[in-house]
Amino acid sequence: MARRERVMRMSVEQPLWRALAGYRVLTMLYAIGFFATAYSGFERPWLAVAYYAVLSVWTLATLPKVANAASCTKRFLAADLTIALAGVLLTPFADAHDRVMDGGPTLPSIWTAGSVLAFAIKGGWRWAAAASTLVAVANLVERGTPARDTVHNVVLVWVASIAIGYVVEVARASERTLARALEIEAATRERERLARDIHDSVLQVLAMVQRRGAVIGGEAAELGRLAGEQEVALRTLVSGGLVPVSRVSEDTAEGAVVRAVDEPEGPEGEFADGPVDLRALLAPYAGSLVNLAEPGAPVELDPASARELAAAVGAALDNVRRHVGERARAWILVEDEPGEVIVTVRDEGPGIPEGRLAEAEGEGRLGVALSIRGRLRDLGGTAELISVPGQGTEVELRAPKETGGVAARGKAADHG
Repeated sequence: MARRERVMRMSVEQPLWRALAGYRVLTMLYAIGFFATAYSGFERPWLAVAYYAVLSVWTLATLPKVANAASCTKRFLAADLTIALAGVLLTPFADAHDRVMDGGPTLPSIWTAGSVLAFAIKGGWRWAAAASTLVAVANLVERGTPARDTVHNVVLVWVASIAIGYVVEVARASERTLARALEIEAATRERERLARDIHDSVLQVLAMVQRRGAVIGGEAAELGRLAGEQEVALRTLVSGGLVPVSRVSEDTAEGAVVRAVDEPEGPEGEFADGPVDLRALLAPYAGSLVNLAEPGAPVELDPASARELAAAVGAALDNVRRHVGERARAWILVEDEPGEVIVTVRDEGPGIPEGRLAEAEGEGRLGVALSIRGRLRDLGGTAELISVPGQGTEVELRAPKETGGVAARGKAADHG
């Protein structure tokens, strides 16, 4: 059967790379524009022109290098910082001495900060501190003296780059935590789904074999005893064991990634597109002992919600047969409200003693907890049990037509 994989990519730092690419281009144009306005004041303008030619080609040619963390290699960072430092150190040779001493801008001007920020986004605050320190040393050498404006600019770049580097590290840690939380949530949902399926099939069969074997006696009784032992062991495994995780989180160059594997929802392993009439799924439950009352018009739900709601009704009827008797009568009432569908299952049994559901859940008997309440919770609905001793049990299932559960969140992420 076909399975479909959804990929949900979470990256807080990716917008920073896009912003850095734009920053490098804009600051390159700023530096060239500032030089053009002060061209006559340069002692060796040809040296500045040569540097700006190299800077322009390098900035535009290396835009793909600042697209993401994977492209931004250590070799590129070293070369990029070298070009920035070279421009700072060439400034005294190209510009007039008086303007340099008066605090005039260096050849790369604020383009240098982009090189330092690349270190911050790639490697965090430690890489940013190292790069900004080298820039600080180059600025002090270029000026020859620690003037106030030089120190001010150096400290500004140093603090800003370290702060951004620290924010990136925190963002990455948050992404990993979120991916792990989604992974744990997916594992829990998958375990509950498998537990519901096992309860609705294997456990029911084992329980029936145990009961019939005890009635028949002989070798069948021994077979029933073994089936009972396997039922207890399987219930223990279902209630507390681990199952394979359906989502796998991983860190990539573009942020944390969570891959979710969906089970096929259609009869041929295909995902159904249109709504499903709930009445068609509930019709097989009707019979001589089960009375089905439904609206005259179709009760439309999305395929996943309709199947889960019908399965919850089936689990409720299984509980009736198991706890009330094979010949017990039950009634199903379907109500199609504007915002939700309400399905009520009522039986003629003696009712459920107070505290029995909690006791059964503690023993690993999760029919109500998982097969009924778990299904409705995943759909964003509710399941309420009303039981009065001597007057039977009523199970009211409410499922919203616009589901807010796991299935809906998955579809939203898939289209996001």
